[in-house]
Amino acid sequence: MKRLVVLGAGESGVGAAILAKAKGYDTFVSDMGEIKPHYAALLDQHGIRYESGKHTAELILNAGEVVKSPGIPDSAPMIRKLIEQGTPIISEIEFAARYTNAKMICITGSNGKTTTTSLIYDMLRRAGLDVGLAGNIGNSLALQVAQQDHKYYVIELSSFQLDNMYDFRADIAILLNITPDHLDRYDFEFQNYINAKMRITRNQRSEDAFIYWSGDPVIDREIHKLRPAATLYPFGEQNAQNVAFVKSSTLVVEAREPLELPVELLSLKGKHNQYNAMAASLAAQILRIKNDVIRESLTTFEGVEHRLQYVATVRGVRWINDSKATNVNSCWYALEAMTTPTVLILGGKDKGNDYSEIDELVLQKCHTLVFMGLHNEKLVEHFSALGYTPDGDKRYIDTHTLADAVQACYEAAKDGDTVLLSPCCASFDLFKSYEDRGEQFMAAVRNL
Repeated sequence: MKRLVVLGAGESGVGAAILAKAKGYDTFVSDMGEIKPHYAALLDQHGIRYESGKHTAELILNAGEVVKSPGIPDSAPMIRKLIEQGTPIISEIEFAARYTNAKMICITGSNGKTTTTSLIYDMLRRAGLDVGLAGNIGNSLALQVAQQDHKYYVIELSSFQLDNMYDFRADIAILLNITPDHLDRYDFEFQNYINAKMRITRNQRSEDAFIYWSGDPVIDREIHKLRPAATLYPFGEQNAQNVAFVKSSTLVVEAREPLELPVELLSLKGKHNQYNAMAASLAAQILRIKNDVIRESLTTFEGVEHRLQYVATVRGVRWINDSKATNVNSCWYALEAMTTPTVLILGGKDKGNDYSEIDELVLQKCHTLVFMGLHNEKLVEHFSALGYTPDGDKRYIDTHTLADAVQACYEAAKDGDTVLLSPCCASFDLFKSYEDRGEQFMAAVRNL
């Protein structure tokens, strides 16, 4: 009996363990942290051995194969030992894909993944297809394969998940954009991060589809270098190359029978959401979903939590939760969508950010910046050089708790302004996750 060890007992790890147990593996789960009661109960229910708060070398290093949580870096001591002795280390997605014949629609990119993934899932459900939602959102792919396999899966993939995928093949791969992110996990080398994102095209064949934003210079360069085998479906500005674009304020999608929809009718606003809509619609057309279904989804889909999510209007000021903006480029898109003077909340765990990308939009739209984090020195230095001071027309306010940040915004914002939480940073200095950050922010705003 082959021994499989799962490192990390979160959603993906527990799902992988349940699938492994069902397939007859000698299965063991190890987590350096405390396992949440819900996941511990699932492991107990399926008779899976596990440990928490430690990694016991003799119970791990004898594995024939290891499934690693995407949150565990290769620099972790136990991972280094496994690599040194040549133990195969794979992702939960890689493992689960061995046991299903479903069509895989996979989405990655530095920004827009969750929205595009959710929009495609919405389109497929409206079309009546047997579809599961997996990856960074939904239940783990492995758990679904083990308990209720579907004919289609829409999967949001991070670079960390792609790092440990080798034989997996996407029937439809979508790459929305590539901008610097998670550089702390990639030796602060942008190309290492690029290489991880481009793995979404790995193993694709000519009958598969690769949907990508043609306006991204990084993607364009990598395509010319790697020459993916899949059929290409570029989207972006109107030109002879792109099969989805905006023409005279009308969204046009031409993978199959052309679909046209006035941009003003899209339920999700902003140029970035036009691109998300193009990518999702191309995937749906490739799967031969009717244009009427695609159009219905595009005009009624309500979006995802913590992404430009309206919270409340307080004293004439709109409050927007964009906690999912954990990198600079994502904040850029949020600022691009702002139409009123803005108070912007930035801060958290810096991942090697270059804030200069948002300088122009910050100067154009933000009269006040509120820094919210344990270590705001880098933010203070950068935006001070841009002309923001503790006093004056362009102002910054340095805070270290959410309560202080919200109070500072409340005092700084004027009637007709927008307060935007779009932090550019990971949440782990003050919060458990970006969801926790967003939930606490919304609660604080509603208590004003």
